[in-house]
Amino acid sequence: MPPTSTLAIVLHTFPYGETSKIARLLTRDHGVQSVMAKGALRPKGKFGARLQVLSTGTAQIYFKANRDLHTLAEFDVVKQRQELAADVRRYAAASGFAEVIMRFLPAESHPEVFDLAEEVLDLLASAAEEELDVIALGAMWAAVSALGFAPRNDACARDGRVLPRGSVVFSVADGGFLCTSCARGVQANRLSASDRETLEHFIEGAVDVIGAISPKHAAAHRRLVVRFIERHVAEGRELKALALWQELA
Repeated sequence: MPPTSTLAIVLHTFPYGETSKIARLLTRDHGVQSVMAKGALRPKGKFGARLQVLSTGTAQIYFKANRDLHTLAEFDVVKQRQELAADVRRYAAASGFAEVIMRFLPAESHPEVFDLAEEVLDLLASAAEEELDVIALGAMWAAVSALGFAPRNDACARDGRVLPRGSVVFSVADGGFLCTSCARGVQANRLSASDRETLEHFIEGAVDVIGAISPKHAAAHRRLVVRFIERHVAEGRELKALALWQELA
């Protein structure tokens, strides 16, 4: 059988034996897949430096029925995104986003998630320094939305009551906003009207520049989205790249 061709983003790689690599790819047509790149660590191997993490290319994959590890025949680079590797803050944000997608997206076709990842990585690579926090926050919430865990922003997470505009309480434990009645006695984040609007913009999956956020507010938003992902997406499992992004941002 000939190999299957698909666009793919390299999410993670690690050595296998003395000469090969295993790569985790986000493919446009088959979701997240694990592939063996035989001979990738040899100095004169056919892959050379082409399997750089966070790069995009055309992958030729020999899929094996009922197997979790397939064989990578070729990987022709389309984008390397060297800007990410040159800036630790950009790299940390991109790696945190990639980790969430890699760990929790199923091995089935989700072209919209691939397109989102392309957009996110391109923006993180090219964003001005003052835009980086906003784009990274949008990327993390966009990943949450793409995986189907986004909270509702128009109703109470406990009783479904429609929420009025203005300041509001957001409970990570409950997975969303709370009405005044349900918020009584709850340890949660009280958001001003402007912070609520910013969070709603992120929750809707938008990855763009919506204006500057102060370092204090950016730090608060980082803590919130990381806690939300750890509780509702990861269910307590360790996410090292996401933790590094929160630390370095």
